[in-house]
Amino acid sequence: MRNFITIEGCEGVGKTYQTRLLKQYCEENGYNVVFTREPGGSEIAEQIRRILLDANNSDMDDLCEAFLYAASRIQHLKDIVKPALEEGKVVFCDRYVHSSYVYQGIGRGLGLDKIVKLNEIAVGEYMPDFTVFLDLSPENAFMRKGGADKTDRMEAVDYSFHVKVYEGYKRLIAEHPEQFEVIDASGTKEQTQAKLREVLQRRGIFK
Repeated sequence: MRNFITIEGCEGVGKTYQTRLLKQYCEENGYNVVFTREPGGSEIAEQIRRILLDANNSDMDDLCEAFLYAASRIQHLKDIVKPALEEGKVVFCDRYVHSSYVYQGIGRGLGLDKIVKLNEIAVGEYMPDFTVFLDLSPENAFMRKGGADKTDRMEAVDYSFHVKVYEGYKRLIAEHPEQFEVIDASGTKEQTQAKLREVLQRRGIFK
């Protein structure tokens, strides 16, 4: 699927901020792009997002969590991603299937193969051209952020979970290096943004 780029990373790495800077850059330079996020991105998918991230839902079953992420993804694809790609637009998505692979498959221990199969049903052919991974360990990410957001159900999970998630990303990158562009996110926000734009220029997304 052409012109579909996803951005991944652990909690606190600065994905949302970097995506916002990138969106501003695209608007200023007249690029025909769509920016969206997961979970959420469209009206129904955002309702599922609120359930998933509500800290009051701490008793949610892990498999229920995995299916809700997949359900949100199905709706998001229908409402946002597919129409934009059919119109020839470039789509940038803050999180996508790789988050489910590592958060539910590896972090929650549900099994990577099981979550891959679930998401094959959810997304079909709509896999990203490549995925940008903002590389920063959970320890450094949370230190820079000032700690986890306790109102966010996923951030509030114990630290060992986030270590598993980070190691999960590293495993996927090692097994499928052709699917990823890894960016060292340990520098300043401006340095990370410059690296991100360089990757997109090299990949032919930007001129």
